[in-house]
Amino acid sequence: MKTLHALATPKTILRWMPAFRIFCGWLAGISLISGLYFALYASPPDYQQGETVRIMYIHVPAAWMSLFIYTSMAVAAMVSLIWQHRTADIYTEAAAPLGASFTLICLITGALWGQPMWGTWWVWDARLTSVLILFFLYLGYIALIHSFDHKARGIAAGRFLLLIGLINIPIIKFSVDWWNTLHQPASLSRFAKPAIDPSMLTPLLIMAVAFMALFGFLVSLAMETTLLRAKQQRGLP
Repeated sequence: MKTLHALATPKTILRWMPAFRIFCGWLAGISLISGLYFALYASPPDYQQGETVRIMYIHVPAAWMSLFIYTSMAVAAMVSLIWQHRTADIYTEAAAPLGASFTLICLITGALWGQPMWGTWWVWDARLTSVLILFFLYLGYIALIHSFDHKARGIAAGRFLLLIGLINIPIIKFSVDWWNTLHQPASLSRFAKPAIDPSMLTPLLIMAVAFMALFGFLVSLAMETTLLRAKQQRGLP
């Protein structure tokens, strides 16, 4: 634990963050270009959905990212609550707008995909409603941490919101199994034999890598900016 504390100090983070950001930037650019090529040109249309299936290559990775980012924020909130680690709070503050953006992309592309498939832009089924709640949790956290005169109080309140909202993650994940919904079941729940053809699975996974790398680039940039601003305010070189 002492080793992890040493690695997560602002000084250490500022030292390795530029290299990490460069790596994520190149990975995001390469995987995004190749992923879009496979998604738009190399992968075939679906035998039922036709060309509209290509929305999947944006919608599904965005959905994965919305869940991953919130879960990572909740873990960081727990770390901060137990060990009082300021870097964890900086991460949650930097990640929240990005998580909200990925969730919004998920909701918008889901509506665009749902209209030709279901004949409606929106239905109040378990999966869609729980993802909408996730979006409001992101917005609620952002508003909460900035609603106090003392920033530390807002961050403290935000930790508890993140931990309470964590219960929504398994609801999103298993909603299609627990309730009857229009939303299709998970296609990658069985890694040994995914219910999706490799010609579609390949661009889907490449786009997932692109979204993850893009998140790494943006969150590291936001964290470094926050740390440098705090360092400047303290008058440190």
